[in-house]
Amino acid sequence: MTKDNIVLARNTDKAPMHPLASQTVAFSHYNNFSAQLPLNPQTGKLVAGGIKEQAEQCFKNIQAITNSIHHVMSDIIRITVFVTDIKDVEVVDEVYKTYFTTYLPSRTVVAVDALPMNALVQIEALLSNGEGTIPDAPQAGDLIKLTNNTDKAPVNSLSTQTVSFSHYNNLSAQLPIDPKTNRVVVGGIGEQTSQCLKNIKTILESIDVPFDDIVKITVFVKNLADIDAIDEVYKTFFPDSAIARAVAYVPARSVVPAAALPMDALVQIEAVVSHGDGTPPQAIEDRHGLILEANNTTKAPICSLATQTVAFSHYNNISAQLPLNPQTGEIVVGGIKEQTEQCLRNIKTIIESVNHVLEDLVKVNIYLKDIANLAAVDEIYGTFFPDGTPARRVVGVSELPKNALIQIEAIAGNAEGTPPIVK
Repeated sequence: MTKDNIVLARNTDKAPMHPLASQTVAFSHYNNFSAQLPLNPQTGKLVAGGIKEQAEQCFKNIQAITNSIHHVMSDIIRITVFVTDIKDVEVVDEVYKTYFTTYLPSRTVVAVDALPMNALVQIEALLSNGEGTIPDAPQAGDLIKLTNNTDKAPVNSLSTQTVSFSHYNNLSAQLPIDPKTNRVVVGGIGEQTSQCLKNIKTILESIDVPFDDIVKITVFVKNLADIDAIDEVYKTFFPDSAIARAVAYVPARSVVPAAALPMDALVQIEAVVSHGDGTPPQAIEDRHGLILEANNTTKAPICSLATQTVAFSHYNNISAQLPLNPQTGEIVVGGIKEQTEQCLRNIKTIIESVNHVLEDLVKVNIYLKDIANLAAVDEIYGTFFPDGTPARRVVGVSELPKNALIQIEAIAGNAEGTPPIVK
């Protein structure tokens, strides 16, 4: 990492603190928040009451962190809501609407099997960082947020289809909704997967962004047994263009089992997309200098449907890592500690293969088959991140690919940019 573009981790005592996670980690033009539980920051315990009180506390914590770094709630680019009961979303939405009365960020809503501390809801935010972490950079302070909706894709009254800032587009997670009827398409998992990806493609076309500019895909699936059918459809969408096919480009990817999805969908797909033009648009000669850098190393597990790390501009997006031995492709022997260590070793190997280090990580997402294993996970996690710098998300899921006990994904800063900045 260069000395003038730093991972800027910050905490405020006005929001809950965690010894192994920073509340917000800024890098370049984004602030990555740790997922917020409904904790009273004074007591560190869950607030009294039900889903409404818990949702309110989550947003209060996000607002406190946002204000502590001299930002406002309208700087939020994406909100991700995790609930343990999908029926609670309506109540969460009532609270949500009091915080976003005019501007609407992009959004993802998922029901999961468990949350830390037995919470009913956990909410995560991604914020713009207009000042950047190179304060004297030419664009610092001049960047704007671009929002866009098209009636050719499903429109949601509580979210924007895509919110662009700097060199990234953050899309709302797409359900398999036919935009003409606003209902889930007829058919099974194949038809639903196709509709999700069609909606993403339509949104990108509406802002003149190629489908192969996607750097990261997250597939939320209600039944993990459906993944083979999902993959068959997925392969018909990626790669999309002749250029991408020539190099067999596929985005980084995570597959996350969901307990339930809105509208009782079987699948929901979220996309993070490069935005070469930047906000505001850059000169053609500048934006053409930005490229996707996709990398795999044989020292970590390789998947034909996902690139291990896709860098664009000042971020590396790393595919979710299972506890696989890269030589055998099998789950490592042992329990949760051994599996946690292998996941983190795989991430370390991947990031080092592109000449970065673990200290460059800004965000880590952990998916646990048994949330009761979190203390054991933290014991290993602390040996990799003794300062607890990256922002973090932890959710419990019913199952994971290959019957793993844990899966971990990460985002890292990429100070040199794509291509490298000439010093």
